[in-house]
Amino acid sequence: MNRREFLCACAAASCAAILPRPAAAGVTPGYRNLLVLVELKGGNDGLNTVVPYADPAYYALRPRIAIARDQVLQLDARTGLHPALAPLLPLWQARELALVQGVGYARPNLSHFRSIEIWDTASASEEILADGWLARAFAAHPTPRGFAADGVVVGASDLGPLAGTGARAVALASTAQFQRQAKLAQPLEAPGGTRALAHLLKVEADVARAAAGLQGDHAFRTAFPQGAFGQAVRTAAQVVAANAGVAAVHLGLNGFDTHQNQSGVHANLLRQLAEGLAALRGALVELDRWGSTLVLTYAEFGRRPQENGSGGTDHGTANVHFALGGAVRGGLVGPAPRLDRLEGGNLAHGIEFRSLYATVLERWWGVPASGVLGGRFAPLDLLKA
Repeated sequence: MNRREFLCACAAASCAAILPRPAAAGVTPGYRNLLVLVELKGGNDGLNTVVPYADPAYYALRPRIAIARDQVLQLDARTGLHPALAPLLPLWQARELALVQGVGYARPNLSHFRSIEIWDTASASEEILADGWLARAFAAHPTPRGFAADGVVVGASDLGPLAGTGARAVALASTAQFQRQAKLAQPLEAPGGTRALAHLLKVEADVARAAAGLQGDHAFRTAFPQGAFGQAVRTAAQVVAANAGVAAVHLGLNGFDTHQNQSGVHANLLRQLAEGLAALRGALVELDRWGSTLVLTYAEFGRRPQENGSGGTDHGTANVHFALGGAVRGGLVGPAPRLDRLEGGNLAHGIEFRSLYATVLERWWGVPASGVLGGRFAPLDLLKA
């Protein structure tokens, strides 16, 4: 990659700062609290993740792919975890893991592209919004000037909820790679005073500053898992260790579109997820940041309760998501799935997904949510007082 290509890539990915934004009057955002979003790309199967093992309907709907009762990691008399999620049991026992059930939205869309767009922009089902919900939040309530970036997206060029004109977002595969590429960007003065070139050079200067701020080579005692997700977790931990100021980090784990032969594939994905999240906790504990970090999973949708003819599951609706952190009030949140009251063969949602975002904005960062989310959504009782 040459210097011109790097600058174009940075501009396209919104890697640099926009112009300074005024803070809302009377609001002091708590961006020292870190948000880590983990996207389960493709649509995770919630019923085989958090298993309603005491419900006979679960086994009737899934005669081949249901998790056997004697394999479930039982959490209570009705609910358990997939056995591959064993690394998360210590967090559950420490009350640092909440399982948020029945998350979705009205008139669900089962297209991968459109549904993840809804989640990333916090729109209603039929509403099209240009900017991600985090980009809108940072535009309305800016992070401190000294922060290296508003958010960092690890392992992808798609900025997801950070996309748009309102966020100073950096997309990187690893901190080392970003620093190597940023060396190609050496700030220059704009000849001729052209506005377009001046803006591009400002992008260049901001990228260089972000690279300098995100430098970090912390020697963690925590062992990180092998594989792409383990590497992403390692990179996220290095971003936090740099202590340069970042409000949000986005990670992704691919492969959850399990239309066929789901059992082995899904078990492997959940193992990667659990090992990665457990390692992230270990690294953040080392940095004394676990108590000031909220980890949330999300996906475009869940899977249908009934297995298909290929040993898999098709696109569904309501889903379960994880909330983790030292400040999390652990336990089951939201209504258990009602397999006897399906709507068109799918689960009805009991928690509006924007209530998760309202929890982040109001309870975690202390900023008003209604303007960012386009309406009032009740925060969830996920955090300790």
